[in-house]
Amino acid sequence: MIVHHRSSVQSELSEYARRIAEIARNAGLDFFETRFEVVDYDTMSQIAAYGGFPQRYPHWRFGMEYEKLRKQHVYGLGRIYEMVINNDPCYAYLLTDNDITDQKLVMAHVYAHCDFFKNNIWFSKTNRRMMDEMANHATRIRRHVDREGFDVVERFIDVCVSLENLIDPHSPFMKRDAADRAAPAAPRFVESEVVRYQTKPYLDRWVNPPSRIQAEREKIKEKRKTEQHRLPPQPVRDILHFLLKQAPLEDWEADILSIIREEAYYYAPQGQTKIMNEGWATFWHSRLMTQHLLKDEELITYADHHAGTVAMPPGHLNPYKIGVELFRDIEDRWNKGRFGKEYDECVSLEERRRWDRKLMLGREKVFEVRRVYNDVTFIDEFLTPEFVERFKLFQYRFDPATRRMVVVNRDFEKIKAQLLFMLTNHCQPYIFVVDGNYANRGELYLAHKHTGIDLDIRYAVETLKNIQFIWRRPVHLQAQINDEMVLFSFDGHQSQQQKIHGDLPKPAHQV
Repeated sequence: MIVHHRSSVQSELSEYARRIAEIARNAGLDFFETRFEVVDYDTMSQIAAYGGFPQRYPHWRFGMEYEKLRKQHVYGLGRIYEMVINNDPCYAYLLTDNDITDQKLVMAHVYAHCDFFKNNIWFSKTNRRMMDEMANHATRIRRHVDREGFDVVERFIDVCVSLENLIDPHSPFMKRDAADRAAPAAPRFVESEVVRYQTKPYLDRWVNPPSRIQAEREKIKEKRKTEQHRLPPQPVRDILHFLLKQAPLEDWEADILSIIREEAYYYAPQGQTKIMNEGWATFWHSRLMTQHLLKDEELITYADHHAGTVAMPPGHLNPYKIGVELFRDIEDRWNKGRFGKEYDECVSLEERRRWDRKLMLGREKVFEVRRVYNDVTFIDEFLTPEFVERFKLFQYRFDPATRRMVVVNRDFEKIKAQLLFMLTNHCQPYIFVVDGNYANRGELYLAHKHTGIDLDIRYAVETLKNIQFIWRRPVHLQAQINDEMVLFSFDGHQSQQQKIHGDLPKPAHQV
């Protein structure tokens, strides 16, 4: 469906949309109804600034993003060709000044995105009526503005937005809150948790002394008793959820925090699947355009714009390029049988190069990959040394002497590890709530899970300040800095930093 455009052009675009949708479905794509709206660049910039939605709550960051996008267009520094929203039905936007070749390319690209939204498991828990929900969020926050005042609400939104990454993207697939919904249960002792070494019956009393067994039973019971009264019983990654449940928030504050959290979970799968999603859309727009949609006179325009989409200079990571080439590589490998134990154990480079079992399983495999993987598992499973070599995905640095990018590392395992590190949690730190009643003073104790990179102290301190603004009482963060355990604290007035030592209350020297 095409809306909001001149009737003659609208009729032509509607026909192309219908035809491309039919070709895409015949190729195996499965997507929600897709509605296209043709808009000018100023409107596109406004929608893009709102994250793709026509209605959002009032906040300065949307205006800032709009100005950035508008100036990029004015000065020729960037251009938005399309935008598509994960919704049922899907909504997509086309630019009025795109030529017909670009419009067809964008439509093919959009239908593949819609297929990915509908079928990839990481999007399966998202709200498919988010277009309406975003408008509801805007209405609710405007009501809070009317009651509390714009400055007060905007200040609280600033704090909440700065913490929107403190969620657990995996939690929609797990039932972690059953204990929260049920009444507290008495600590349960399980005999199987006591360590017993296997031995012959007549040696058991010496190998498993009754005194040791009894001591271990008491230790486990004490641990269960401690966990029963701990808040939370286990470390919690979804800090926003913990704050919603435990922080002394007013009703309007809790409502705004819940809105920011809900929107953060809606956008989370897009961050988890950026390479796959864009690669899948590029994979299909390329195939549909070259095999079904291009006219002879459109070939050069298409090739030029497609080349710009997948361009990847040395030292840069283009998700469109990496994604589409990996999908093509997977299809080719499964068509030729270049997988499995026999192929992996083949040591002859010439034999591996000529390997072709003609299995023709590529199409089936790429649809399976599209359904169950995210970027981390996608790269971990399918990135190969041959792929890195072919596309020169080496580690580079800028050489001031030659003023060129030069290769500094060709080691596949290191390159893969660095790429996975970049994708895991988007290079953001893992922060957990460990204790909501630290030192029995109602203070909040957080811990950083060290994954190889130290925290940025400046951002850590500012984050603590914003969490304290919500928690109302002192907040602490344990982190490893330069191989030392450090405790950052903020009490609402002053920041403090100290090395963790044995005199600090638990869990400071136990986590």
